[in-house]
Amino acid sequence: METAILATPPKASWLKSLARRLEVRMLALALVIALGLSLLSPYFLTHSNIFNMLDQSVVIGIVAVGMTFVILTGGIDLSVGSVAGLTGIILGLSLQSMPIAPAILVAVLAGAGIGLVSGLLINIFGLAAFVVTLGVMAIGRSLAYILSGQSAISNIPEGMQAVVYTNILGVPSNVLFLLALYALAWGYLTFTKGGRTIYAVGSNKEAARAAGLDTLFYSVLPYVLSGALSAVAITFSVAQIMSADPLMGNQMELDAIAAVVIGGASLYGGRGSMIGTLIGVFIMVMIRNGLNLMGVSPFWQGSAIGTIIIVALLVERLLSARISR
Repeated sequence: METAILATPPKASWLKSLARRLEVRMLALALVIALGLSLLSPYFLTHSNIFNMLDQSVVIGIVAVGMTFVILTGGIDLSVGSVAGLTGIILGLSLQSMPIAPAILVAVLAGAGIGLVSGLLINIFGLAAFVVTLGVMAIGRSLAYILSGQSAISNIPEGMQAVVYTNILGVPSNVLFLLALYALAWGYLTFTKGGRTIYAVGSNKEAARAAGLDTLFYSVLPYVLSGALSAVAITFSVAQIMSADPLMGNQMELDAIAAVVIGGASLYGGRGSMIGTLIGVFIMVMIRNGLNLMGVSPFWQGSAIGTIIIVALLVERLLSARISR
């Protein structure tokens, strides 16, 4: 027995255990991508570009938080982009007649309300999440055009810029908000009964219901959060460009889903983490930023990003199977 114990060194066992953690492998992938891009472009790791990438991570990063909650329950939300566009228009219109804080609150409540409707249709009437959120996506984009009169709202109060351009200890407020949001979401999923219930719903909803868990509430809540966070994300965009356009948020759902999946979440539910999603967001942003620095045509960037995502997921799947043996 002593020989068997000595045959597996504690350090080797610890390293293998660490390698089993998906977040560690995704972090390693992010570092490899960062190293490769830094070799291809001397501007990639400059101070200004790093802060530029952090700034670019805010909007998609916020939306990805809500998408993570939805995907953990085994659902999907294709409407986040159009909800962002619609609530951006609602924010722009509200700013014409009320102070900034109440206007933002109106937009966030509108996003949460849309998410609530989607969640109830899916979980009470048993409609497919894909179909419901696809329908909401079409309705949201249509209403954004109707409410805006098919034009951008540009007379945004100057005070909105403080939402983005206020620095705290040298770090932009929007970046700090993003990091604080991920910390709160991670803490909720890790340490609370609600977080454990969301994982349970995604793993086996019937078993969770049989265990006495409130599966309805925790199946609807992720859609409410997704809608509300879409509105929060677009608020930062409006504050940055000082305009609300009905086209805002276009294809945002694809980037959010890609970031969550790259971060290791399963589209079948029950597996994923906020740390993984945050790493997935950074990977997406680094790839886009690196391609821009290298002068890759925007027409080719979609193909390049899609290929990198597929290859990364394939490598991760093969590596996971090898480590689990």
